[in-house]
Amino acid sequence: MEVMLNDAISTINNYLWSYFIIFILIGAGLFFTMTTNFVQIRMIKEMIRLVINGAGSSTEKNHVSSFQAFCVSTASRVGVGNIAGIAIAVVLGGPGAIFWMWVIALIGAATGFIESTLAQIYKEPVAKGGFYGGPAYYIRYGLNNKALSVLFAILISITYGWIYNSVQANTLAASLQVFNLDVSYTGAVVAVLLGIIIFGGINRVAKASEIIVPIMAILYIATALFVVIMNITQFPHVIYTIFSSAFEPVAAGGGLLGATVMNGIKRGLFSNEAGEGSVPNAAATA
Repeated sequence: MEVMLNDAISTINNYLWSYFIIFILIGAGLFFTMTTNFVQIRMIKEMIRLVINGAGSSTEKNHVSSFQAFCVSTASRVGVGNIAGIAIAVVLGGPGAIFWMWVIALIGAATGFIESTLAQIYKEPVAKGGFYGGPAYYIRYGLNNKALSVLFAILISITYGWIYNSVQANTLAASLQVFNLDVSYTGAVVAVLLGIIIFGGINRVAKASEIIVPIMAILYIATALFVVIMNITQFPHVIYTIFSSAFEPVAAGGGLLGATVMNGIKRGLFSNEAGEGSVPNAAATA
């Protein structure tokens, strides 16, 4: 039964990724990039200003600041997909897959901008303070489709309330097994800490993210820079290999060019979550 279920899920997954999801998300990203006149590049200075200074101030007790919303969305984007996902992309598609991850990140940034903008337009105030919003809201009120908004709300609740959390927790537990830590103990600690934060509502999630995300980002970037510096003599060759492999007919490991492109795009979309509908929920709270 389990084997049949796995085979069925794999078949559906491969079919969706091969014929629908990639083309829809890339098409949407290119459309938004062109219609916004490359907003992801043109507005970089303004993006930095808003992150540092915020989009305004509020004296409301339960108000989520723009920086806190940014931290929550970053916490959603940065995770297993940015570490293990990249390694998998390189193994399956060769070094050139990294180039296509860069490309999809650039294109996906426009989609992310549109998602967050729609979340701001269709968000609704909450009586106790703050806002609720996201794809379920702009599907309901923007597209005037209540049934689809309910379906989206159910699916994203299952995806992020169960599946994605399981992936992250499992990866963390597996990593800590190197130190002979039992996965049961790791899972229990993660569940308790996560419960303390989640049951505190969006404000506690925002406050926790405001503290954890900057530390995570600094450690992440510092580790990457350390690896680059320690292997600085290989850096030019690595960059050359990434670009040259991106367009080679045969990728590393004997895979075709299509495998390089497809794996780079798949992992890129999973890494930045553009079009998945998770980040707008955080953007709407500010």
